[in-house]
This record gives sequence, C-alpha cells and structure tokens, in this order.
Amino acid sequence: MPLTNPAEILLAHDTWATEHILDACAGLGHEQFHQQFDMGLGSLHDTLAHILGAVRGWTDMLTGREPRARIEQAGPYTLEQLRVLLAEVTAEFNAALAAHPLDDFATAERGGKSYSFPRGGVLTHVTTHGMHHRAQCLNMLRHLGVAEQPPSSVMQWMLTAND
Repeated sequence: MPLTNPAEILLAHDTWATEHILDACAGLGHEQFHQQFDMGLGSLHDTLAHILGAVRGWTDMLTGREPRARIEQAGPYTLEQLRVLLAEVTAEFNAALAAHPLDDFATAERGGKSYSFPRGGVLTHVTTHGMHHRAQCLNMLRHLGVAEQPPSSVMQWMLTAND
C-alpha cells in the first residue's frame, strides 16, 4: 500500500534520494568523487558526509543525547562506508521521530543558548536540507559528465516507490 502520511513520505523519499545519489557516484573514480567544486561543501564526498552528519546531529538533539562527533570530521569515507552510515543515521533519525508526536518540542543547548523546536519542524528541516544538498550533488555529477542523472524528486519517488 502506498504511503500517504506526509512525514512517512518525507522520510522514505529522503533516504531513497540519497541512495540514488550514492548509486550515481559508484561509477566515479576516487579523484572525481573528491573533486572540488564551488558549490555545496566542495565535493560529492564532503557534501554527502555533511548530509549524513546533519541527520545524526539532529537525531542527537531529538533524543537529548550529547552530540556525537560530526561525521564530516572523521572522514574520508568510501562509498560503501557512506551507504552504511546512511542506513544507520536514517534508522536512528526515524526511531527518534517515532518516539514522540511530531507536535511535541525537543530542546537542546548550543553555544550556551537553549533552543526548542517542534519535532515536525526538525523533520521538515532535515529532509529539505538533504534535498538542498542533493541538488548540489546533481550539479556536481553533471559537471563530471554523468549523463544520466539519478532520480531525486518526490514525484519520481512516488512513481517508483510501489513498483
């Protein structure tokens, strides 16, 4: 049965779209995967690591745990390591969101200041943040000569999610 809940759609699409970007990177050489561009975090590798680091950071905020070291700071990663991290961080994020209603608030401290955010707002931020950076990845792939761009839109996900 197709998903109809907007939160479930955002979460499923976010993971699916990031998986497709990783798939598109599989044909690249090491130099291409790490090639610097004047967009995003500079390279496909660094932009993808940042996407995953942000998901983990917001998961820590939602769960109230001490922030873990940023994923971006521990790299570089292989494509397979990024795939494993994607599975881990999305499972943790989904579980953290499911633990409380989306209209509840999560509170955390950063830089000595306390912040409270609705959990649904965090969901929206994390998934649109990922979309923003995946668009940069698509542009990097285009600059690298990848002719067939990976699917990335919610519409493309809806057309293929129930195949």
